[in-house]
Amino acid sequence: MIAVSEMSKRVRGTTLYRGVSFEISEGSFTVITGSHCTGKTMLLRMLSGFTTPDSGTVSIDPAYLSYGRTFPERFGITIDRPRFITRRTGLGNLRTLAAINAVVSEEHLAATMRRVGLDPEDPRRVRDFTPAMIQQLALAQALMEDPRVLILDEPFAELNPENRDGVVRILRDLHAAGVTIVVATQSLIHVQELVTQHLIIRDETVETY
Repeated sequence: MIAVSEMSKRVRGTTLYRGVSFEISEGSFTVITGSHCTGKTMLLRMLSGFTTPDSGTVSIDPAYLSYGRTFPERFGITIDRPRFITRRTGLGNLRTLAAINAVVSEEHLAATMRRVGLDPEDPRRVRDFTPAMIQQLALAQALMEDPRVLILDEPFAELNPENRDGVVRILRDLHAAGVTIVVATQSLIHVQELVTQHLIIRDETVETY
């Protein structure tokens, strides 16, 4: 579904990847690990079509790319620090994002928030959210249009054990339903039982297990 071939990438004079090749199969659960500052977020950006390698290719299945589109469809993505309109509520933010494609209802947005442990009726503005609530809202944003591919950057950061277990249950259910999932994390312990492919970033390359 995503094929990486002889990919190399430098950022601000630092080589992150050199001649990397691997594939992500449809329906797989791929976890990407590596120490801090090894380029996990940059790799996710390339897998999502947000940026391009310096050389080599990152190819996304054309089934997810309508004619003339650069960014894939049916991808749910949260990368790096989530950013929202701080003066709006959580539901207000999702409502604004949902208006871009106009494919989901208000009821579906509310149900998605409840699914990740947030209250759609919460009157607080995002500026008053805790870091954990921001993380939950980012997951709701990634899930709200029922993606067939889910790409998540450190989805367990800031979450307490109860909320973390809730996210694991969501990922388990999505994987069972055939959703392709890619998770970048510093530790795979929370999803170890679900992993079908483990990519380890090490020394400018990606080892596949």
